[in-house]
Amino acid sequence: MGILQVQNVNKSFGGLKALNNVNLDIEEGSLHAIIGPNGAGKSTLLNCFVGRLRPDTGTVKFNGRSLLGLSPHEINQAGVARVFQTPEIFSDLTLLENVMIPALAVRDGAFRINTWRRVDKQPDVRDRAEAMLADVGLADKRNDHSGNLSRGDKRRLELAMCLVQRPKLVLLDEPTAGMSRADTNNTIDLLARMSEQHGVTKIIIEHDMHVVFSLADRITVFAQGHPIVEGTPEQIKGDPKVKEAYLGGAHV
Repeated sequence: MGILQVQNVNKSFGGLKALNNVNLDIEEGSLHAIIGPNGAGKSTLLNCFVGRLRPDTGTVKFNGRSLLGLSPHEINQAGVARVFQTPEIFSDLTLLENVMIPALAVRDGAFRINTWRRVDKQPDVRDRAEAMLADVGLADKRNDHSGNLSRGDKRRLELAMCLVQRPKLVLLDEPTAGMSRADTNNTIDLLARMSEQHGVTKIIIEHDMHVVFSLADRITVFAQGHPIVEGTPEQIKGDPKVKEAYLGGAHV
């Protein structure tokens, strides 16, 4: 059994069937990509994983524990972290302060403003945050204000904010959206290195096939709220159902 198990999940919005009998088994330590056209149900599925939505029927289990009925904070505390399509950072804080916030929250069980005001008395958290910034290549900018960063560096910062929590599972929603090709390639290198160094299981939603085929161990292709094919990148590249449903006949 995998670290994340999705069984017979259905979700509708009015008359629209967003998820239709979805079954997935995500292997621990893997990078599993979910691809498909807009409206295929990918983001709806991720929202079910993190407690923003609850399936109408079916089960979602993480490490054998049901996630249904848990709040987003409880799911995060269980070891599931998410990186959003648009980087969510505190633009008026420095990079180091941004990374210290989730580190404090994990250590203390929740973020408390009184703890934050005594930040200089938190050397253990500061050390963890500085080490994580070094891991993502931002150590030299740790005292810069994050609002001045490029999109690529904002993505690196958000990954540091995510990984400093020491999650077991990271969900990445379009992590290279809006990036230049150079920043995209840097992000590919960073995610590959993070997999090697931290051994975190990752689920990625991504439209850039260069990113998907560079990183994924396995790929699930969605169409109309349902997985239509799953396999290795090589298997997916040659599958005619992928070209028809996702790429409209174009080459992968």
